[in-house]
Amino acid sequence: MINETGKTEFWEKNFIEKQEMWGFEPSHSAVLTKDFFLQKSVKNILIPGIGYGRNAQIFRDNGIAVTGIEISQTAIEMAGKHYGTEMLIYHGSVTDMPYDKCLYDGIFCYALIHLLDSSERAKLILDCYSQLTENGYMVFTVISKEAHTYGKGKFVSKDRYEIFDGVNMFFYDRESIREEFGKAGLFDITEVTENFPFFLIKCRKEDIKR
Repeated sequence: MINETGKTEFWEKNFIEKQEMWGFEPSHSAVLTKDFFLQKSVKNILIPGIGYGRNAQIFRDNGIAVTGIEISQTAIEMAGKHYGTEMLIYHGSVTDMPYDKCLYDGIFCYALIHLLDSSERAKLILDCYSQLTENGYMVFTVISKEAHTYGKGKFVSKDRYEIFDGVNMFFYDRESIREEFGKAGLFDITEVTENFPFFLIKCRKEDIKR
């Protein structure tokens, strides 16, 4: 298992060596989430694990302010190079949230939470939920057990495997999604295909005044 320093080194190495490894087109999940956020009149969002910003720009192009969190300084510098330096990106791990006291209308977390262990996943869900405005929305994209990599590599724990280079990945099904997100306003689970079969998970922060 990679510790926090190891995670930083892993992603630094990847971004240094592979640079814009996912290209510049936003993920299908980002496009779907942009449409959903516009429908819900979301004005500002937080993107934990923003990378070099390829999933951020589609929101900004549609008038949504974006703040990011990114563990790799190289990725942050790449985001500044490609998308401008006016977008605030906190340098650090999502496991150290929160980085500010802001509340956001929306949170979009793409293909990140399944890289964390169970306690880190629980903390991230709680931290994100805590930074939502009342009636705000958070959307997570997670890898499904339908992926061909499920069950491959070294067994770590239930539904979690070391896939490559010490990266441990947790594979979700609807039951585990309900278990982990059920108390965080979960209201929709949709299957979506990216480079792997994913789930798009939507949660809403209920109006606490009711």
